[in-house]
Amino acid sequence: MQDPTKPKTNPAAAVRIPKPAAGTPAATVRLNKRMAELGLCSRREADDWIARGWVRVNGAPAVMGQPVAVNARIEVAREAEQQQRMQVTILINKPVGYVSGQAEDGHEPAVVLVQPQNRWSGCNSRMRWGPEQLRGLAPCGRLDIDSIGLLVLTQDGRIARQLIGEDSDMEKEYLVRVSYGAESVNVQALFPPEKLALLCHGLSLDDQALRPAQVSWQNPEQLRFVLKEGKKRQIRRMCEQVGLFVTGLKRVRIGRVNLGHLPIGQWRYLMPHEQF
Repeated sequence: MQDPTKPKTNPAAAVRIPKPAAGTPAATVRLNKRMAELGLCSRREADDWIARGWVRVNGAPAVMGQPVAVNARIEVAREAEQQQRMQVTILINKPVGYVSGQAEDGHEPAVVLVQPQNRWSGCNSRMRWGPEQLRGLAPCGRLDIDSIGLLVLTQDGRIARQLIGEDSDMEKEYLVRVSYGAESVNVQALFPPEKLALLCHGLSLDDQALRPAQVSWQNPEQLRFVLKEGKKRQIRRMCEQVGLFVTGLKRVRIGRVNLGHLPIGQWRYLMPHEQF
């Protein structure tokens, strides 16, 4: 008979890591960090689960701050899995005039738009909106106040880590309307090719070299940028360095998730089949 004092664990949630070769010492890492590395949850979420008694390591109840070997067997209780399934990720087409995160300088955060009346009619999710979905709903990356397009808000630490974690390599695609000098028509014909090459690689911001980017002409007045980093006002500052002035900026893709036909100022749920 199962001990009723032990949390029920789902065998599918147990993570087994191959043992190191004989004679090789097993490295240790804090349990919450290891759980995040394995994609089980965020560090904060791991600490919450540990405090609730929902985590076991090699069959024993986990302890906050516990160091574990990288080959440790980590089990997560069903309660934790159920809590995680209730977390939402929301895609919003942010309008100009809203900030991505905390309210600042009198401007409201984009999260205030996440209300039932602003849900896109084309959202096919069966998820029903409730005010509890606003708790812990945080932006995954910034989008400038004067920019529009795809902004991801999530309660799921796994997605946050994937999009903005230290080791994130996620592509973000933008359409950028530009002018050059006094000209805003057929900029492509006037703009020197060597300066376009600099936008792709060779610029620095804040005394740090930028990672290579994909930059190409979408039409004679609009550039397509694909970046794997997100410094503050990065695209606008890059353009300034080569003499371009940004007149409009729209983010249209993050990873494999596209903005699509989502109307400006409206939102939808990330669907279960969608993966960044």
